[in-house]
Amino acid sequence: MNTIIRLALGAILLAGAAWAVWVLLTGWIPDPKRFESEIAEFEKQDRLAPPPENAIVLTGSSSIAHWNDQARAALAPLTVIPRGFGGSVMHDALYYLDRVALVYKPRAILIYEGDNDLDGRLPIPKGAILADLKRIIARIHEKLPQTRIYVLSIKPSVLRSARWRTAQQVNAGYREIAAQDPLVHYVDVATPLLNKDGSVMTDIFLADNLHLNDRGVAIWGATIKAALMPMEAGAERQ
Repeated sequence: MNTIIRLALGAILLAGAAWAVWVLLTGWIPDPKRFESEIAEFEKQDRLAPPPENAIVLTGSSSIAHWNDQARAALAPLTVIPRGFGGSVMHDALYYLDRVALVYKPRAILIYEGDNDLDGRLPIPKGAILADLKRIIARIHEKLPQTRIYVLSIKPSVLRSARWRTAQQVNAGYREIAAQDPLVHYVDVATPLLNKDGSVMTDIFLADNLHLNDRGVAIWGATIKAALMPMEAGAERQ
């Protein structure tokens, strides 16, 4: 058993314990089945037009879901499969990982979660978010041992400014997880959305002050493309 698989199995056990504590203390887990119709719609699309293997899957919450129709053009010439489902949390990404990512046998999976985790009626604690990310990584390593994983930082927003300090702590956790695994890469999409003084830009959001407008999406897309191209451009030609 190689080192990565051994670490992955250990992460699964720790992650399960973290979620058990969370459920015990709160008695609440968001029900992943609320997204069943959206996932079924992806599967319907796949039957009509099967996506290619060896592509890059993009999955996560509404910041990815709102980008589903623009991502291919924004990340060209990279071949991507947009599979964001809005309102999701990290535990939902884990629950649907096989159906929105692994099924495509991608060479890379990009994940954006954590934004909604911190803003629900009962915010999910940092430890549980990171535990589920570790479970996601472990499962990807188990099923697709060569697949690269890109973890996007939680982005800042005007609407959720009160949660930004906690989000930064979660982002630090993402960065630390990535630093320990050569197949996992942390992508900082937060800093490009901040002013020089560290405050969030106010002219990059739609009226809800949460989702990005055209200017914000342009920054978001350029940042992600810059992170992916060094490793994925060469793989695109293989």
